[in-house]
Parts: sequence; C-alpha cells; structure tokens
Amino acid sequence: MALSPGTIEAIQALMQRAGLREEDLQEQFILGSGSGGQKINKTSSAVRLLQRSSMLAVKVQQSRFREENRWLARRALAELILEQREGEKSRKRQEQEKIRRQKRRRSRRQKARMLEDKSRHAEKKANRRWRAE
Repeated sequence: MALSPGTIEAIQALMQRAGLREEDLQEQFILGSGSGGQKINKTSSAVRLLQRSSMLAVKVQQSRFREENRWLARRALAELILEQREGEKSRKRQEQEKIRRQKRRRSRRQKARMLEDKSRHAEKKANRRWRAE
C-alpha cells in the first residue's frame, strides 16, 4: 500500500517545520523483527533513520513496504525533533497517556459511586419489569 501524495506532502511540511533536511539524514534498511514469517525474515524493509547533526535515530517497521516505512520514519523523526525542541506532545505519546489513564485503577470512592449508580439503574429496570407484568 503506497502513501497518498497528500500524506507525503504533509510529512514534507512537518520535516520542514522541524528543520529536517534530506542531506542530514543517514538511512539504513535493516531486517525487521517480530511476527510476519518468512517475508519479514528475508527482506530488509525496516528503516533506521539517523539525523547526523543531533544523533537522533528512529527505527520504523510499521508496514511491509520499504518505501512506506521510509516516509513513516521521516515523520517519526520530525515529530521527535519537534517534541524535544518545542515541548510538543506527539500523537503517539498522547495516545499512550490516554491508555494509561484508562487502565489506571479507580479510587475506592469512584468505585463505590459507580457500583451505586449501577445498582440504582438495575433497580429502575426491575421496577419497569414489575409494572409490565
């Protein structure tokens, strides 16, 4: 699956905003890892991108396609640079924090309130059944 021209333009704009130039990048194609079977083990579709001036590096293996991984690596590196320079939170980090908040244990008070609401709702439904019969 190739990226659309609009997506590539958006990534280029992000790179420009981050001050990332093609001549500063060192690109390596490496074997991927993880599930995927023979295709992953035989082809070098994962991309490692290094910015020489800051020595920041990212490795991307989101897709089976090398060309797509190249652009995704550029986007990841630009987001990393912007995050460090401007203190922006990347979408990835925001999603991770959202999941962490969702998984966090509820306090005793929250849990008690939730159970109280559930029992009140169950009571309402039971009363509806009683009237219907």
